[in-house]
Amino acid sequence: MARLHRIDVPGVAQHVIVRGVDRHPCFFGDADYETSLALLRASAASCDCAIHAFVLMTNHVHLLLSGNVVGAVSATMHRDGLRYVGHVNRFYGRTGTLFEGRFRSSLVQTERYLLTCMRYFVRYWGQVQYMVQALIARLPRATPGAGAAR
Repeated sequence: MARLHRIDVPGVAQHVIVRGVDRHPCFFGDADYETSLALLRASAASCDCAIHAFVLMTNHVHLLLSGNVVGAVSATMHRDGLRYVGHVNRFYGRTGTLFEGRFRSSLVQTERYLLTCMRYFVRYWGQVQYMVQALIARLPRATPGAGAAR
């Protein structure tokens, strides 16, 4: 049976879920979380996709993304998956897939669903807080008078 086409509306957020094969880990150390997030950010930037929220769990990932063009979320996930799995396979000397099938996604069409997603992300914040704190600690600090305008 053919796959159903994804419903993709530019500017509308999507709740994206990616799971490890057989619910096995996707991340094996703190550096893997950092690498995954860096690759995700790079993929999103190159595919015209915005990352609104994320939770990187040991064996799965939840993302809140929106693309500015049709196909941006799929392109981001495809690029990110290829790059992250390639990195893990090279680094850990393994082969094969890391993620279970295609990513799942749902359009966030109502405020209620958006709040449900955000509650989920916040509920698991305690479990991933140490990872996020480590990532935030490595971000460049804002300096007075600095800006993004050019």
